[in-house]
This record gives sequence, structure tokens and C-alpha cells, in this order.
Amino acid sequence: MTEKTKTAPVVYLVVPCYNEEEALPVTAEKLTEKMRRLCWDGKISPASRVVLVDDGSKDATWECIAALHAESPLFQGIKLSRNCGHQRALLAGLMTVRDHCDAVISMDADLQDDIDAMDGMIEKFCEGCEIVYGVRSDRKTDTVFKRGTAQAYYKMMRLMGVEMVYNHADYRLMSSRVLRELADYEEVNLFLRGLVPMLGYRTDVVYYARAPRMQGESKYPLKKMLAFAFEGITSLSIKPIRMITMLGVGIFLVSLAMLIYVLIRHFLGYTVVGWTFLAVSLWGIGGLQLLSIGIVGEYIGKIYLETKRRPRYHLETYLGDR
Repeated sequence: MTEKTKTAPVVYLVVPCYNEEEALPVTAEKLTEKMRRLCWDGKISPASRVVLVDDGSKDATWECIAALHAESPLFQGIKLSRNCGHQRALLAGLMTVRDHCDAVISMDADLQDDIDAMDGMIEKFCEGCEIVYGVRSDRKTDTVFKRGTAQAYYKMMRLMGVEMVYNHADYRLMSSRVLRELADYEEVNLFLRGLVPMLGYRTDVVYYARAPRMQGESKYPLKKMLAFAFEGITSLSIKPIRMITMLGVGIFLVSLAMLIYVLIRHFLGYTVVGWTFLAVSLWGIGGLQLLSIGIVGEYIGKIYLETKRRPRYHLETYLGDR
């Protein structure tokens, strides 16, 4: 750590927002109180800030952010030119502030993640940790369906070779050093939950209980969660393609066994054609071929996007220090 961080580190909070006009007033009040308390206790520098990133919201989210910035220098605002998605909005905030602070804590605008867990994150950062993950201690606030799908999600990601922290979303602290390293990862297809663990460095976790959402609606219904999981798998792992290869080998071995079986029946005089078996086999193999082509096509599509090197986001307005 630098001489600066041995006293009171400058900590920025980066909060992606999409259609959060209902939640922002409550969120701003709670974050103001929390940041003042941390400053009063000498845990963070008075130069610390809260950066709200408007991800192309369709409601009055940006107007709320601009009003908060006008009322207090604690709040800064970033407005993206269009909706880019949670991961890109988060990255936009991280990359914008990485040179103005010692560490950044990312969190969602609904404040379901316990903001008091920041105390432990900052303490571990001051002890030398470069990355501190906020990890849920339980899932008591989730429905049975949500709990079951979440567990299946983490197991599937691990099976597919994606390194992730169990029960961790995007509530984490990262040092400015880590952010500078993260800036070197220029892929268009972003999945920060799997990308950050790849950076290495000294890490630790802080456990907390997740609260129910206070205002507004969840921005991650089941459809988006499934798409997010698929994005993570195809962005960080080639295991699905390897599974296709193994599947092809398996089907080839089965076909050899069937060939031996058919020849034996032929020489024994059993010439009745199994139409049902043949039809099922054709449909099954045809379906597997289409599925395999689709998975390979998904990877080719991602390669296509990566080779274009298009910007991942565009900043329309920035209310803060350059």
C-alpha cells in the first residue's frame, strides 16, 4: 500500500443505475449517512465519493443523479449514451474513477447488499488485501425457486470451468492497482464475476445478510439471468465446445456398436428393419447436430464481435472531477 492509504484511503462507491428513480432518494440518504460515518471514524478520506452511473434509463434517474450532485459534492454522476447493460455500466464507472481513488466498492442501487459490510472490506483493504468480495451468508430472503436456481447456476458455472466466488454478485472492493490491471482486459463480452478472480492478487471475503429490495423492481428476471449465465460461460470457457467433441466421439462409438449389432443380426437371418429405432436415432442425432452448430456459432459470433473492437460504452455526461 502507498503512504496515502496508510492513513485514510480515498474510497469511491460505483453504483450502476437503470430506471431507479424510485430507489435513488432512499439509496442516496443511506449512502450519505454511511459515508459520513466512515469519514467521522477515520476509515475513509473526506475526498471519498459516490459515483452513480445511469445506464440509459428511461425514467427520471439521470435527473435524480444531477440533483444529488448539485446538492452535495459527495455524489458524482456518469450518464451513458445508451443502455449498455449492467456489466458495461459498472465497468464504465470503474474505469472512470480508477485514477482518483485508492479503492472502489461496487454495489447495486437497490441496497439489498448490506452497506455495513463496507467496514469489513475497508479494514481488509487497509490490511493489504487488493480484492475483497461481499459474499451472502445465506439465502433466507429468496424464494424456494430462486434459491434452487441460484445453486444450480453456480454448480453449472463451475462445471463449465468458470471460476467464480460462490454467493457473490458484484458487491466487491478492488484497489486502484487491480483496476489498472483490469483495464488491460479489453474483451467486448464482459462477465466481471468471472473476470475479477482471474486477476489474482491477495483476496478475502466479507459475509453479510442480503435484505429485501426497498423500492422498484428487480432488473434481473429469470430470462435475463439465464442470458447472463450463458454470457458468462461462453465468455470465459471453451468447455462447451470440448463437450461437443466428446459427444461426437461418444456418438461415433455408439454407431460402431450399432454397426456390429446390425451385421450380427444380418448373418443370423434377422432382417426385420427397426423403423422406430431408426426414426428416433435420426431425430436424436439431428437435434444434437443442430445444438452443436448453435453452440459453435455462438462462439464464432463472439469472435466476430471481438475482432471489431467496438467501444464497450460511450460516456455522454460526467458530473465530477476529471
